[in-house]
Amino acid sequence: MAKIILYTAFALVAFAFNSILCRLALRADEIDAASFTSVRLISGAATLILISYFFSKTKKPASGSWPSAFFLFAYAVCFSFAYISLTAGTGALILFGSVQVTMIAVAWTRGEKPKMLEWLGLVTALGGLVYLVFPGLAAPPLTSSALMAAAGISWGAYTLRGRASSDPLAETTGNFVRSVPMGIIISIIFIPRFHLSNKGMVLAVLSGAIASGIGYTVWYTALKHHTATRAAVLQLSVPLLTAVIGVAFLTEAANVQLAISAGLILGGIGLTIWGRRR
Repeated sequence: MAKIILYTAFALVAFAFNSILCRLALRADEIDAASFTSVRLISGAATLILISYFFSKTKKPASGSWPSAFFLFAYAVCFSFAYISLTAGTGALILFGSVQVTMIAVAWTRGEKPKMLEWLGLVTALGGLVYLVFPGLAAPPLTSSALMAAAGISWGAYTLRGRASSDPLAETTGNFVRSVPMGIIISIIFIPRFHLSNKGMVLAVLSGAIASGIGYTVWYTALKHHTATRAAVLQLSVPLLTAVIGVAFLTEAANVQLAISAGLILGGIGLTIWGRRR
């Protein structure tokens, strides 16, 4: 049990630090968003290849698929460009709110009949997202918010495609490897904006190798010991964890609008999950 708790805690902190590392690199202009994306994907692929070689019990070659790799790439590139303007906590809130709304919406389109509590939860969560980006002095930029929502939708689609995986490590490795050419292409497209410092490179590698590569692998290991409902609820802690770390390490300000929208989004998603379970 202690090992499961440790794995779960590590994965959730890794998810939060993806936002922190990206925001830290882009806020200080240590690296451009396209380069951060490509370095993150390359380092993640390299790390997963090494993990698969030394720790995979099945010794299966990397599998994965091009559609899943595209969703992974779409998540990563939208994530990076969104964090040019968003704070770490706000970005994580939009990201994970969009992920859960996407997964719930897809489940409904596949024939799952929503109960009243589920409808209420979804409306509440969507209301929280709308309130967060509603025009005002404290509202985040609309374009960046839309990009982060697109990142959340892409990550939700990627997660749904991988739910039936018989070997998550092999498939995740294959998806990361396939996403590398896409990352390189986006870097070529944005080559006029290219700039890269040693610190920016280190932050991108840490995001790809540890927070993404190792973090995703540990999360898949922990998922074997959690129900789907519990896993979804656990992920709801990431935005608040990110906000707290952002305030502590990035000196980002916490405002009332963020707190209210966090309560609406996380409470709405939690209500939806609880309603589905009942």
